[in-house]
Amino acid sequence: MYAYIHSMTKVISISDEAYNGLTHLKSTGESFSRVIMRVVHKEQKKSLLDFFGKWPGPKEELDKISKELERERRSFSTREVKF
Repeated sequence: MYAYIHSMTKVISISDEAYNGLTHLKSTGESFSRVIMRVVHKEQKKSLLDFFGKWPGPKEELDKISKELERERRSFSTREVKF
């Protein structure tokens, strides 16, 4: 059994600054496509800590949400499950 996989190539325009940045990130023998995928994947897998302290709204709204979350957490009960 044979499988033929055809990968489409796309042509994109980037600035000299973007090209130089990609070149700087590129390892020997690594394609630009692989560099882009590595950067995109890294951006998609952010830690929750990356968002700490980044609330864009008013502090009063954040305080209200925090209090509501705390109230919700307290309303949950736990039980022991035996396997």
